[in-house]
Amino acid sequence: MRYLCLAADYDGTLATHGKVEQEVIDALYRLKASTRQLILVTGRVLDELKVVFPGYEIFDRIVAENGALLYNPATKEERLLGERPPESFISQLHHQVKPLSVGKVILATWEPYQNTVLEAIKKEGLELQVIFNKGAVMILPAGINKAKGLKETLKELNMSLHNVVAVGDAENDNAMLQAAECAVAVSNALPAVQHHADWVTDQPHGKGVIQLIDRLLENDLQDVDCRLTRHYLDLGQRITGENFSVCPYGPNILLSGTTKSGKSTMTTFLLEKLLEKNYQFCLIDPEGDYLELPGVVRIGDNEHAPAVEEVLSILNNPMQSVIVCILAIPLDDRPRFFNSLLTALSQMRKETGHPHWIIADEAHHMLPAPAAPSYYAIPDDFKNFAFVSISTEGMNEAVLNKITLIISMGDDAAKAIGEFSQFRKIHLDQNAVTPLKKGQAWVWDVADGNEPVLIKTGIPVHLQQRHKKKYATGDMDYNSFYFRGPENKLNLKAYNLVVFTQMAAGIDEETWYYHLIRKDYSNWLRHSVHDEELASLVDKIENDGQHIAGSRQAIVDLINDRYTA
Repeated sequence: MRYLCLAADYDGTLATHGKVEQEVIDALYRLKASTRQLILVTGRVLDELKVVFPGYEIFDRIVAENGALLYNPATKEERLLGERPPESFISQLHHQVKPLSVGKVILATWEPYQNTVLEAIKKEGLELQVIFNKGAVMILPAGINKAKGLKETLKELNMSLHNVVAVGDAENDNAMLQAAECAVAVSNALPAVQHHADWVTDQPHGKGVIQLIDRLLENDLQDVDCRLTRHYLDLGQRITGENFSVCPYGPNILLSGTTKSGKSTMTTFLLEKLLEKNYQFCLIDPEGDYLELPGVVRIGDNEHAPAVEEVLSILNNPMQSVIVCILAIPLDDRPRFFNSLLTALSQMRKETGHPHWIIADEAHHMLPAPAAPSYYAIPDDFKNFAFVSISTEGMNEAVLNKITLIISMGDDAAKAIGEFSQFRKIHLDQNAVTPLKKGQAWVWDVADGNEPVLIKTGIPVHLQQRHKKKYATGDMDYNSFYFRGPENKLNLKAYNLVVFTQMAAGIDEETWYYHLIRKDYSNWLRHSVHDEELASLVDKIENDGQHIAGSRQAIVDLINDRYTA
């Protein structure tokens, strides 16, 4: 399941005129029976909520006081995320606004007292914020809102916001709705809330929540996915210029390509997109190719084999992704290790919804074609995996039968897609796939019935930074720049950009202008440093005959700003 948790507002959403109807409670019980978690997120004070809603214990957790108080109905434990304002401030408001509700953290009154409250906050010099809720004026510590309370509650449950659907109706619900994977507004919600929601129910209040619950139980909100494009993962650009992206939930990807085809770069690009959007992944790395990826915990190396229990322990934090290096595991033992890890990860997904992606590099080592397909513990509903391999031929049919998206790179791209279409008995025109240029890939969505799409693959920021550092301070070897001057009088090697700027500042004018007129500087930056933007800027300077005297400093400044400052 994608949505393992429902986070629901109380007033105006679950409740109609402050009361929850029995049919809504019955629907909540149905949803709870599906093993999903229920979290009530309300602006009310907890003691007041318990009085108006005696059935509150159906919820696994309650976030009260608009995110400031967390409550576990099973254990009766409370946790505050902030402190109540000082008594002097509360006393001042008691004299200025009526009514004034005082919780363990929250203070609340009604419009039009918002200006009075703001003046009091300013006078006392307090770090407080004002949040509105259909005429209510709530005063809370800075940074406390429903989204904050929901995030902290999910930490206790070892769950991710990517597995939450949230439903609400008013201004104070917006932070929670936008934090969740899917935002739902009941039909009586304020227009601004409806505008930012992914789906608006046909029914108001609790009946709208029932409608949401029915669709969750029916298809896990699959029909809403097309509206969640803000979560989609960009993989590159179509030849026509538009971004090519895939849904973060559902694809089963096979990324194939021969050595040096760019598939490792493409994999790194996918990993960066997952990290950017806080989707947790577990990458099995047989060759130590991804050990430098920042922000990810690495387990195992060429001497120490990883333990499944250690992997699971780290993945308990849904914000932490893991690279599992299996260099120390003998080749023959890798299928067995992968199978045991996959079994554990599948169970973890069933219970918590994460890791969101399972990625296996050199997957033919772990899922070789000769092995019996029944050997692998691949669930029927197995989704969100990416297996990287040199070809389709070496992969086990247990995986090939589940592939929904194939990305093929390198000189054998057409061959790989042809073999896959034959294996799956899917007709594909012979001319549908043509040879690729460097930096391109064919992407075939097997499920949608369309022909493969040609894309220009993205370049990972990590790789760009590594290359940038190499060009700035490393040794560019045969790509170095040589200041030779007319008649090859010199042979000064600038083996990186720092050295280039140093030499440029000191060489004679005749040598500088010689290379400038030949456009050697822009050509070097374009073809050896691979910086088209910088090359274009330098090209303009080379063409500017009126300001040739300042060309040296102008080019040096451009390089310093971009690389060496």
